[in-house]
Amino acid sequence: MTEKKNIFILWLHWHFYEMPKFLLEIWQNYVLFAINYFSLPLLLKSLFSPWRRYRWNYPKGFNVGEFISTLISNIFSRFLGFLMRIVLIIIGVLFQIFVICAGLIVFLFWVLLPFIILIGLLNEF
Repeated sequence: MTEKKNIFILWLHWHFYEMPKFLLEIWQNYVLFAINYFSLPLLLKSLFSPWRRYRWNYPKGFNVGEFISTLISNIFSRFLGFLMRIVLIIIGVLFQIFVICAGLIVFLFWVLLPFIILIGLLNEF
């Protein structure tokens, strides 16, 4: 036996229950994508690591000039790694903020769309 349902009730269920749930899933995927694309947790863990793993080995024996040269090179490599990671973290956080704001706008627009259309139609007459 086929159950007859009111098409308006079906539309309400679809528009205000099924689609918002679907939009939240999509939004969650974009947020996770942004986190993984910029590798934010990994960048934070390795914030003070040398840039591209460039490290110089300290000399064997006692040579102050080579020791200081190696020390400065290693410090510079860590500083460069820090700067590059900070820039990537800032870009990643800004992109994450954009994804969250865009998702919120799309979600609110979807939920409010019938009311916007209704207000537009009522103002026409």
